[in-house]
Amino acid sequence: MKWINIALAIVLLFSIPAPQAFAKEYHWGFTKSKNGNPPDVGAEFEGLLKNYGAFYRGNPEKKVIYLTFDNGFEAGYTEKILDTLKKEDVKATFFLTGHYLTSASDLVKRMVKDGHTIGNHSDKHPNMARLSREGMLREWQNFDKKLKEITGINRTYYVRPPEGIFSTELLEVGNENGYTHIFWSIAFRDWDTDQKKGADYAYNELISQLHPGAIILMHTVAEHNADALPDFIKEAKKQGYTFGTLDDLVFDHLVDDYLWGKAS
Repeated sequence: MKWINIALAIVLLFSIPAPQAFAKEYHWGFTKSKNGNPPDVGAEFEGLLKNYGAFYRGNPEKKVIYLTFDNGFEAGYTEKILDTLKKEDVKATFFLTGHYLTSASDLVKRMVKDGHTIGNHSDKHPNMARLSREGMLREWQNFDKKLKEITGINRTYYVRPPEGIFSTELLEVGNENGYTHIFWSIAFRDWDTDQKKGADYAYNELISQLHPGAIILMHTVAEHNADALPDFIKEAKKQGYTFGTLDDLVFDHLVDDYLWGKAS
């Protein structure tokens, strides 16, 4: 009986499936910009994003900046943000989750009506780097399905991984399915709804990090972002900045690549 039990234990041990192996997991981050210079993201991140056609900033020689907002849930401030963007004639990209699509449909429809871009922040906001390739694609496609039902837009083309967590496999799957990853070069701690820091906090963070080609990440759940946005846009314009869309960003990059390639 003893040997039978040992044999059974061995069989059970080898019948347990091995843990799923995941590609190396990266967490997006950088040393913040100062004095109008681009932030330092490090050689590894620079190389990864270049290899997979992802972006964290535009041309550092052009005073064009790109406003992006992440929306996981509605806290009552998005309408004010949309009002400001309309008044200042600025277009932005809103990276939404599936939950936001279905819980704040009227605001989503207004974003589209006002000419803003809808980005894909995944359906359920998981750690995308720990999903299978099929799971990664399913997150994006489930979001796109909901978006089409609500707005009639067939699909998204720009994606942003929840919490900035990604892998080379995620970038690869995105490329294979027509999704471009968009990271960011300006951000600050603005997502904590328990901390109401006031408009000056958000304004100073944005202005102190401002640099040509910046992709700015803000969260719509923060009241201080909504309050600071009008003055920030006015000051950025005063400093000679214009506001571009992600379509502009990608097109300019393709043109620059063509011109530099032709020149070489």
